Amino acid sequence: MKLAFSRPTRSQEEQRLLFESFRAVGYDGLQLKAGQYLPYLDEPQRFLDVWGQQPGVASGLIFYHPLDDEGCAILRKCFRFGAQVGTQQVIFVDNQPRAGDTTAQIRQSAALLSTLGNEARDQGITLTLHHHFNQPVMHREEIKLFFDAAQAGAVGLTVDTAHLVKSGIQDVAALLRDFRQVIANLHLKDYADGEWRVLGHGKIDFNSIFAALQEISYDGWICADEESGGDLINGMKECYQFMAGGLQARA
Repeated sequence: MKLAFSRPTRSQEEQRLLFESFRAVGYDGLQLKAGQYLPYLDEPQRFLDVWGQQPGVASGLIFYHPLDDEGCAILRKCFRFGAQVGTQQVIFVDNQPRAGDTTAQIRQSAALLSTLGNEARDQGITLTLHHHFNQPVMHREEIKLFFDAAQAGAVGLTVDTAHLVKSGIQDVAALLRDFRQVIANLHLKDYADGEWRVLGHGKIDFNSIFAALQEISYDGWICADEESGGDLINGMKECYQFMAGGLQARA
């Protein structure tokens, strides 16, 4: 397994602190929020010139957008950009609110993302779908519907612990076991009282999650998706210690 970190930044100075600190803390990579890479999408070399070329600096690109013509065009740019800066995964969030019966919409999205996923794979990148609270793929039956409709192997699943719990799915470990064949990325985020929390400061049962990861022999990326709004460096260190400690204890 490889450990990554993801965190919104409010300024170039904070972004520089993130980019210059993640490897010293112990992480293998960063999964970047949109604002951290989109300004450079057409200029990958400028991104590397500004932010350095250390391994893992752009291991993942998180992209929020509806799956419309514009979204597909930008996803394709993400693949080209990522191929130049060392990206391993593009994590797509279908950023549109739920409305009525989403069955047909999910099947259509599965077909389109399968095509895009094959294009990404041709460039050495894995495309993953990030389920999300109040978006079309939110509940476990919708995750199943999506992957039943998608081309096998074309798209992976990014599991987000806090979005599952916020969506009413309390047994995260069971979902990890059930969808082990398609999971390609894991976002660990804690949650309590309607708020995102630093890992270990919420109410999610991570002991069962770490046990399930061991049981299914998961060997992909695990990313601390830290969106609590607290101190950057302290949050980075706490999340790393929590993840590394939990995984080591199970091992």
